[in-house]
Amino acid sequence: MKIVHNRFIPFKGFSAFTFLGMIFTRKSELPLVTINHEKIHIYQERELAYFLFWVLYLLEWLVKSILYFNFHTGYKNISFEREAYSNEENLNYLTIRKPYNWVKLIWRKKNQSTKT
Repeated sequence: MKIVHNRFIPFKGFSAFTFLGMIFTRKSELPLVTINHEKIHIYQERELAYFLFWVLYLLEWLVKSILYFNFHTGYKNISFEREAYSNEENLNYLTIRKPYNWVKLIWRKKNQSTKT
């Protein structure tokens, strides 16, 4: 896992962005919780051979943004994000995580617990 510090990625309002197994950030240092969140995305990307991850991520974001009439709510309800947000504080999560764990979160209603 490589952390790339730069002035452009991610968009303002986000602390980090994972792409092709690398974490991009504008900050000089990231909290362990944020690194863990992004590492969960790295595992998700690898499961789906990177390209398919981004196809599914963007498709789910679009569908959920339409369903919830809000882009931010759509983002928060993407199954990949729900898995990462729900487990980012558990620094041992990746040692017990089951492959494709995000799948069961695709259609779970947003008010249901997403702890795995």
